[in-house]
Amino acid sequence: DGGGAFFKDTATPQCDEIFKGQATTYRSKTSYPTISAQCWGSILHGVLPEFHGLTNKIIETTPYPENSPYPSIFRVARESMPDAELASFVEWNPINIGIVENGFNITKVTGSDDKNVAERVVDYLTDNTPTLMFVQFSEPDEIGEKYGFGTDLHLASISSMDILIGKIYDKLEQKNLLDESLFIVTADHGGINKTHGGNSDAERYVFLGIAGKTVTNGTIIDAESRDVAAIAAYALGLE
Repeated sequence: DGGGAFFKDTATPQCDEIFKGQATTYRSKTSYPTISAQCWGSILHGVLPEFHGLTNKIIETTPYPENSPYPSIFRVARESMPDAELASFVEWNPINIGIVENGFNITKVTGSDDKNVAERVVDYLTDNTPTLMFVQFSEPDEIGEKYGFGTDLHLASISSMDILIGKIYDKLEQKNLLDESLFIVTADHGGINKTHGGNSDAERYVFLGIAGKTVTNGTIIDAESRDVAAIAAYALGLE
């Protein structure tokens, strides 16, 4: 959350290794307005905000409609794979309240902070093999809004998230799951000064990295955040 394209400006050795020889871009265009609910909604539902209709206020208390014509990737997966293990681990609880639907037997976990989220993901993976798993970290957005996006503290928070991403990736490797996994890292939005929501490049463009044994090495062209759900569906063999 709030990582934007600032990955390129700080040390991210784990992501550098994960996406070496894979597909990446620092120019994936996120949704507008560049607010978390609108952008995570696009990432998980594959449509622009004018279709999913989500805002930060709505998702704090209102479950996403289970019969919406714009389902999340979780609902798409569940309707085609009734026995699949699906999981959403977040630090920002409104995602699990108002973006990921209820009623589809999805494991939903909200951590006390980003380190706790990563620890709980690793513990979960010890005994579970999810078909689809989403993980969200919040610290870069919180630091950006308090101290400024692109500041040393903001960049350091992205480097800290890189360590947590590496722990999850390493756990998948320990379980010999990487050969059959598509591993995606992205951000919902960036920021400028101590804010976001606007249409500047610093707010609109985000990092997108995709790794897997069938992924072609190179720079991703013309990516948008809403593509992430479609890419995940394609990888799972879903419409």
